[in-house]
Amino acid sequence: MSELLDNPLWFATRAAGSVALILLTATTVLGVAGVVRYAPNPVRRFELAALHRNLSLLSLALLAVHIGTALADSYVPIGWISALVPFVSPYRTLWVGLGTLAFDLLLAVAITSALRLRIGLRRWKAAHILAYAAWPMAVFHGAGTGSDTKLGPQLVLYALCIASVIAASWWRLNQAGPGRVGARVGAALLSVAVAGAFYAFVVSGPLAPGWSHRAAPPATTPRIGGAR
Repeated sequence: MSELLDNPLWFATRAAGSVALILLTATTVLGVAGVVRYAPNPVRRFELAALHRNLSLLSLALLAVHIGTALADSYVPIGWISALVPFVSPYRTLWVGLGTLAFDLLLAVAITSALRLRIGLRRWKAAHILAYAAWPMAVFHGAGTGSDTKLGPQLVLYALCIASVIAASWWRLNQAGPGRVGARVGAALLSVAVAGAFYAFVVSGPLAPGWSHRAAPPATTPRIGGAR
């Protein structure tokens, strides 16, 4: 464990990943809540749209740092291919793969946004939906891969991220006006299901004994004791 404490890449990887998750959550909240649509005037809509775009780019940049430091760190054998192709990592294949897939989806959104005028609004919107799929993948990637999940502050971070997205969904429904009973009931059930699923996963997975061996084949488990 002392080797990890002397390794700045170990801290850089986790710090960049946590900050990237916060930024991605903020981006998702702005998109789910539809704050740009409900802004009171065109100037405010422009400002919120710029904030949404800049947060997206910043989260992608932090993800690049997160991936770069993880690859530079020789603690586990991930490899460049695993950073681009999902579910081929020799280390914690599923959980690293979810992070890779989230990064690929966000990269696709960034590229299509840059080509928005060329591909058309309809295709851009279809690609933009992928950003919402990237968020839960990033949450489960962080919880399933990092040993920080066992720490109280990290659990609080995950809980706040999930609660923020759920609150944004409810705010969007509230702004839609009266009615929409089916949508509100569905949102309530989905909120309970998402929170319950994540809680069950964390308790039976990362917080349970032996997770480091269950999450990865023994051949790919790091030499240093304990889960990373």
